[in-house]
Amino acid sequence: MRRNLAARLGVWSAHHRKAAILGWLVFVVLATVIGGAVGTVTASDEEMGVGDSGRAAEILKDAGIDEPAGELVMVGARTADGWRDAAADLSKALDATGEVRGLKAPLPSEDGKDALLRFAIKGPSDEAGDRVQPVLDAVDKARQDGAGRGISVHQFGDASSEKELSDLLADDLKKAEFTAVPLALGILLIAFGAVVAALLPVGLALTACVAAFGLLSLASHQLHLFETTYSVMFLMGLAVGVDYCLFYLRRERDERAAGRDAETALRIAAATSGRAVLVSGLTVMVAMAGMFLSGLLLFKGFAVATILVVCVAMLGSVTVLPALLAGLGDRIDAGRIPFLNRRAKKGVHASGGLAGKVLRPVLARPKFFAVGAAVLLLSLAAPALGMKTEQLGLEKQFGSDAPLSVAYQKITDEFPGGPAPARVVVKADDIGARPVRDALDSLTRKAGDGAELTVHKASGVAEIAVPLPGTGTDAEAKKALHQLRDDTVPAAFEGMDVEAYVGGDLASSEDFGDQLGRGIVPVFAFITAVTFLLMLFCFRSVVIAVTSIALNLLSVGAAYGVMTAVFQHGWGAELIGSEKVGAIENWMPLFVLVVLFGLSMDYHVFVVSRIRESRDRGMDNRAAIREGITRTAGAVTGAAVIMVAVFAVFGTLSMQDMQQMGVGLGVAVLLDATVVRMLLLPSLMTLLGERNWHTPRYLRWLPKISHEEAEPTARPHAHNSPVPSGR
Repeated sequence: MRRNLAARLGVWSAHHRKAAILGWLVFVVLATVIGGAVGTVTASDEEMGVGDSGRAAEILKDAGIDEPAGELVMVGARTADGWRDAAADLSKALDATGEVRGLKAPLPSEDGKDALLRFAIKGPSDEAGDRVQPVLDAVDKARQDGAGRGISVHQFGDASSEKELSDLLADDLKKAEFTAVPLALGILLIAFGAVVAALLPVGLALTACVAAFGLLSLASHQLHLFETTYSVMFLMGLAVGVDYCLFYLRRERDERAAGRDAETALRIAAATSGRAVLVSGLTVMVAMAGMFLSGLLLFKGFAVATILVVCVAMLGSVTVLPALLAGLGDRIDAGRIPFLNRRAKKGVHASGGLAGKVLRPVLARPKFFAVGAAVLLLSLAAPALGMKTEQLGLEKQFGSDAPLSVAYQKITDEFPGGPAPARVVVKADDIGARPVRDALDSLTRKAGDGAELTVHKASGVAEIAVPLPGTGTDAEAKKALHQLRDDTVPAAFEGMDVEAYVGGDLASSEDFGDQLGRGIVPVFAFITAVTFLLMLFCFRSVVIAVTSIALNLLSVGAAYGVMTAVFQHGWGAELIGSEKVGAIENWMPLFVLVVLFGLSMDYHVFVVSRIRESRDRGMDNRAAIREGITRTAGAVTGAAVIMVAVFAVFGTLSMQDMQQMGVGLGVAVLLDATVVRMLLLPSLMTLLGERNWHTPRYLRWLPKISHEEAEPTARPHAHNSPVPSGR
C-alpha cells in the first residue's frame, strides 16, 4: 500500500533521526537568533486607523505632524482653591524632569476644589511610554506628600497608559508562561505516568513557540504588529503544539500496548495520527487566513502569528517527534511514576473504558441524546442574542479598581471630555485663506469651552480638539460625535475645497467597529467554505462536511453565550477575578469564531479519522463509531484538559480582553471535547447511519484517501530497513 505523506515523513525521520533532530534544533536556533537581531516592529496609531479617523491620522502623518503624547494630572483638595500650593509645587517638579513640554496653567473645576494640569511628553509620541517614568515619579511623590494634607493626585494620559499597558502585557505573558507550562506538564504526567513521555510534547511545543516568535519578528517588518499578538501566538502555539504531539504519541503507545513492535507502531502512528495532524494543521492555518479578509491590521497580525506557530508545531510533530520516538524506543517510559504509571498503562490498554460506558446509552438512544445535547448548547448560546460589542477603553481593560482606571474616572467626572476629545483634522491648499480660517474659528466656538484650535500653516493642516460630553465613550459622547461628523463639520466647510475628518479615540473605536461589521461576513463565508471543502476532500462525504460546520457553530455559539453572560452581564465574573464591563471587546467575536473553527478540527479530524479507519476495516456504522470514539477518548480528553488549562490561565490575566479570550476559548474547547464529541457527534452519526459515508456520484472523482492502519503486520517485509527501537 502506498504510504501517505505523513507516513513517509515519519518513516524518513525515523531512519534519519540525527538529521531530523539536528535540523530542528538548527532551525529553532536560527529563527530565534535572526528574529532577535532584527527586532519587532509594532504598529503605529496611523496604521491602526480605518475610516474617517484613519484618514485624519493619515493626513497628520503625511504632513509630518506628530501628535504629542498628552498627559493630564488632576490635583484635588477638600476646599475650594486648596489645591493651589500643591499644584504649583507639582508644576515645578514636572518642569524639573526635563521630559515635559507645553505645561499649561492649572484649569479649575466648576466647584473650585480640583484643578487640571495639562502637558505633553517631549520627543516622538511612539517613544513617550519609555520616557514618562520621571513624570510618573514626580506625580507619585506629590501624591505621597499631599496625602497627609487632604490633597489627592490622579494622572491619566497617552504615555502613562501606554507604559501601564506594556508593563501589564509583559507581566501577563510571563505569568502565562510560568503557569501554563507547568500545568500542561502536570496533566501529561498524569496521562502518561512517565517524565520523558510528559516532557516530549511540552518541549516540542515550547521550541515551536520560540521558533515562531523569531519568524514573527521577521514578518513584523512587512506587517506591523499589535502588542497583544505575541500573547495570542503563545496561547495558540502551546495549545496546538502539545495537542499534535499528544495525538501522535498516544497512538504510538496504544499500538505498542496492543503488541506491535516499535517499528510497526511508529509507522501506524505516522500514517494515522500523523495524517490527522497534517489535515488538522492545514485546516487551522487556512481558517486563520480568513482573518486577512477583515480589512483590519489587528487581524492580519493575528493571522500571520497563528499560521506561523501552527505550521511550525505541525511540522515538528510529523518530523522531529517520530525521530525522537525512534531514538528513545522504550526509554520513552523513563522516569516512571509508579501509581500514575499503572493508571496510564491501564488507560492506554483499555483505551477509553469510561468513554465506552458513556457511549453505551448514547448509541442506544441517539435521538434523545442528540436533541438533549443540542438543546444544552443552544441554551448556553442564548445570552449571545443580546451581545453588545465595543472597543473597551483602557479604563475597562485594567479593571475599575486599577489606579489608572480610577484616575480616568475622576478626571472625566470633573472635566468631561478631557482625557479623550474628538479631533477635527482639516487640510486645505491654503489653510490661512479667510473663508477657511473663519470656518475654523466658528467651529472652535461652537465646540464650546475647552476646544482648542492648532493651525500648521506650513503643512496646510489644522486640527481642533473638541471635548465630548459624558465620559467620552458613553452614549452621550457617541451622539455628540455623530452630530459632529454628520452635521457640524460638513456644515462648517460647505462649498469649500477642503478635506475635513473627525478622529480621536472614540471615532477610532466607532470606525473599527464598523469595519468589523463589514468584515465578519466575508471572513465567515471563507472559513465555512474552506472547512467544508477540506472535510469533503478528506472524507469524500457531504454529510461529514456539513455536520462538521454545524457542530463547530454550536460550540462557537455556546462560547459567545458564556462570554456575554460573564463579562457583559457579570454572571459569575467575580469567580475568575473579573467584573461586569457591559460589553464584549469588539474584535473578540470574530477572533473566537476563527480560532474555534480551526481548533475544533483538531478533535474532529482525529476522531472522525479513527471512526473512518474502523469503517474501512469492515465494521458497521455503529460499531465503527464506538471503536473510533473509545480509541481516541484518552487522547482527546488529555488534549482538551491541557488546552482548557492553558486558556484558563489567560482567563485569569489582568487585561479584560485576555480574560474574555481565555474564558471564551476554554469553555468552547471543554464543550467541544465533552458534549459535542462524546454526545452529539456519536448520536448524530448514529442517526445518519450509512449516509455518513456516502459519496455522491458527482463527487466520486475525488481521490480516495485510506484511513486504515499503514500495515497491520507486526514485522516489516525483509526489504524494508528496520527502524531502531532504541532498546
